[in-house]
Amino acid sequence: MKIAFLHYHLKTGGVTTVLKHQLAAIGKKCQTLVLTGLPPERPFPADFVYIPELGYSSQFKKKIDPDDVAESIIHAIHHKFSGSCDLLHVHNPTLAKNTRFLDILKSLQKRGLNLFLQIHDFAEDGRPLDYFADEYPADCHYGVINQRDYDILLAAGLQKNGLHRLVNAVDPCLSKPHVELQKPLVLYPIRAIRRKNIGEAILLSLFLRHGQTLAVTLPPNSPADIKSYKGWKGFVKDQKLNPEFEKGLAHDFKTLVQSAEFLITTSITEGFGFSFLEPWLFKKLLWGRNLPDISRDFTRNGIQLEHLYTSLRAPLDWIDLRRFNQKWTACVENAYKLFNLPANKKLISKSLDSITKDGVIDFGILDETAQKEVILRLISSRLDAEKLIQINPFLSDPGMVSGKNEIVKNNKRIIQQYYNPIIYRQKLQKLYQKVISTPIKHRIDKTALAEAFLNLEQFSLLKWGNYPE
Repeated sequence: MKIAFLHYHLKTGGVTTVLKHQLAAIGKKCQTLVLTGLPPERPFPADFVYIPELGYSSQFKKKIDPDDVAESIIHAIHHKFSGSCDLLHVHNPTLAKNTRFLDILKSLQKRGLNLFLQIHDFAEDGRPLDYFADEYPADCHYGVINQRDYDILLAAGLQKNGLHRLVNAVDPCLSKPHVELQKPLVLYPIRAIRRKNIGEAILLSLFLRHGQTLAVTLPPNSPADIKSYKGWKGFVKDQKLNPEFEKGLAHDFKTLVQSAEFLITTSITEGFGFSFLEPWLFKKLLWGRNLPDISRDFTRNGIQLEHLYTSLRAPLDWIDLRRFNQKWTACVENAYKLFNLPANKKLISKSLDSITKDGVIDFGILDETAQKEVILRLISSRLDAEKLIQINPFLSDPGMVSGKNEIVKNNKRIIQQYYNPIIYRQKLQKLYQKVISTPIKHRIDKTALAEAFLNLEQFSLLKWGNYPE
């Protein structure tokens, strides 16, 4: 097979890592080429062609003719393969990071290219500024990385023989670090974007025992996330709290993981959910917030995550409730507007009542301002800390789990069984064969897609709202 890949960039990150896994999986069986709008920062394990018009619109300011870009892509493919490719595997095509991207893909379709569009992140899932008003490409194969997205796209009009769930492979993590840090460490191994819910990690650190220190590995890149991150760093410093930031800039990842007593996650949204898998391969316990819509793919295979919590409830009278209600309602209405949907005011009001019932609210729904109000109560009052433990008993001793060793052993075994590179190679090759051999006629109902992701019962200001200045 002759497979061409296309992505906006080859910078270090989640999608680029997946792309590298795909190249490694098929590299010996297929001829490959990568087309990108931004070349890699380091040596790359495949031939690539740099076409700047494929990059982010924020970085390429010149006017783009989609037909000309399509011709450049066709030329690069023919030069590599002495003819066309069997399929073009496109990553994250429905994000408007490049405002002409859909036009380029549709132009490629008219020229007879067989497209496989793999969606890692949906604009409809809390990214309205990356939303295309145009229709998504029709009559081509689509791929997703979890069962939730598969079910949503089926309901939005795609057919089973043209929609594929491609589960990511997980790095076996066999190598060991040269040294281990001596300080009792609890690690949150992420880039600290807003959706990773850093405030909740800081809250958890207040309840750590045994002299443990919370460490967050990496700073964010985007401006909005940087503002939030700096706000949390300043808050921790002002309140003389002990979490440490940017630990990953001074120590390599595997050293940090091996040195940690356990790892945490407080993220309010994930795509594939690597954070639910990777710790176990290091024989480390994962503790913190569960995301059942994502983790159900793993628990169906036997991975044990029952010890994780699904919400962290905080008393409503600990926050400025009037401010929250106003901001949350305005944010929901704005999301409907950005996706060209009519706002259902009765549903919005009913959902607000639901998320604030019984005098409590999930901490992950709050924005940074309200989260800091809760944390300040905990810092200043031991009675308030004890009250929060009563509401959320798991806070009494974070990281303490009955049968920990058995859970770690079980989860590591299952991950190695189901998410290894050999299984991934077999699935990918089978998928490509089906895409190549199966013509498809279908299209995505964009209204149905947007409505499916606008789940008001889980509507978080960290995910949907602007950072509070």
